[in-house]
This record gives sequence, structure tokens and C-alpha cells, in this order.
Amino acid sequence: MSTTTTKHLPARAANAGASTPTRRMTALARAELTLLGRNRGTVFAALFVPLVLPFSVRAGAGEMDLAEAGLTTGTLVLPAAIGFSLLFAVYSALVGVFVVRREELVLKRLRTGELRDVEILGGSALPAVLSGLVQSLLLAVGCAVLLDLSAPSAPHLAVLGLLLGLVMCAALAAVTASFTRTGESAQVTPLPFMFVSMFGSGLFLPLDLLPDRLASVCELLPLTPVITLVRGGWTGDLTAAEALGAVVTAVAWTVLAVFAVRRWFRWEPRH
Repeated sequence: MSTTTTKHLPARAANAGASTPTRRMTALARAELTLLGRNRGTVFAALFVPLVLPFSVRAGAGEMDLAEAGLTTGTLVLPAAIGFSLLFAVYSALVGVFVVRREELVLKRLRTGELRDVEILGGSALPAVLSGLVQSLLLAVGCAVLLDLSAPSAPHLAVLGLLLGLVMCAALAAVTASFTRTGESAQVTPLPFMFVSMFGSGLFLPLDLLPDRLASVCELLPLTPVITLVRGGWTGDLTAAEALGAVVTAVAWTVLAVFAVRRWFRWEPRH
């Protein structure tokens, strides 16, 4: 991951002429977006990998008894595609952003200006979050066209799941960055959460096809409620109690992540 371009992000670029939190965060996000576009490795991982992985899910769908789980190829692939986008375009990309900016003293310089801590983290995360949002919307359109996927039966659940996923993955990225020492190790530390999410949160294999005891454990994973809400938004078979349980689980993980960031996030290089 390249670390040379972040030297061109002085603190005043984030707060010059800004008098409100929104303007300050927008200025920082604009500068962060410029730097993000210069890092080809991050752009490739964030934009293209999530577009390729759903093909492997579609290939494996032929070997599953989706009818037993009340699913179709489209309702299997689309939530998985959105999950991949959250993991790669938001979570993994932001771990690198936070670590590299910290190691090059960018975060420390930003704190000397008008920006508050939450504005620094929010502004830095905004380009990745918007990238994940746009990518998820494009994936939804693509799956609808290519997989003959009908309109969602409960669109509010799908929207809620996506928004919760974006916020939660950004917060979890900041937590992971807290315990990541260098920009090089930022390519490794996100992997445990990503692998657990891909294989335990229903991206490759729906929880309905897992043994009951294992499925009960996987339901508590951070990304599982997001996939549950998105998939339930399309299938329409999610009960009110199940939807509420998924929302509570996602909110609980988000609150826990925010607490961890406030407690352990480091603004200066780790030694």
C-alpha cells in the first residue's frame, strides 16, 4: 500500500474556510478521495474484487438446495455481492486509510485544527462509505438484470441493512486500525474478520443450510444481520421479530465498535 501521497494532506486543507462540521468533513473527504484515487492497489481491491467474487457464489449455487432455504440464485448472490462490497470497499480499504494516515502523522496534524475527532474519522471514511454505497446500488441493478431478480418485497429492510452495514464496517475498520502497527500489516489484520464474515455470515452458504447449532452462533457475527436484512428485503419472508433481532444485533456491534474506537484508537504512530 502506497504511503507517499499522504504527505500532501496538510491540516489546513481540511478546515480552510470551513465553519461547520459538514463543510469541514466535506473538505477532508474531498482531499481523501483524491489520495484514494492515486492508490491503484486500494482502488482495485475496493472496486473490482467485489464485482468478481459474486461469480464464485453463483457458480456454487448450482450445488446447493436453495429451494429448501426458500431462496433463488438472485437472492443468494445479491446479498453476498453487497457483503463483499462492505468488506472490501469499506472495511478493508478504511483499515489501510486510518493506519497510513496515522503513521504519516496526518491524523495528528488534523487534530491541531478545527476538526474534532469524530469529524476526522468521519471525513476520512466518507469516500469509502460512498464507494460502498454506490457499488451496492450498481450490484443490485446488475443482479436484477442478469439474474432476473424481482423488486424487493420489503425495500425498507434492504435499505436499513445496507446503511447499518456501511456504518458498522467503518467503525470496525477504525477498531482494527487501532491494533495495526504499519501500513504493510494493514493488508493482513483485516483478513480474520473478512474470512469469518465470508464463510460464517451467509455470503457463500446461507445459514438455513447449516446445522442449527452452528447457525445460531453465526447469527451473532457482525455482518450476519446485515446480510439477513438485505436478503429478507428481497424475499419478504423475514418476520418482524427476526428483523428486530437483526437490527438489535447490528446496532449492538456498532455501539461496541464505537466504544472501542473511543477507548483504544491511536492518533500517533505505534512504537
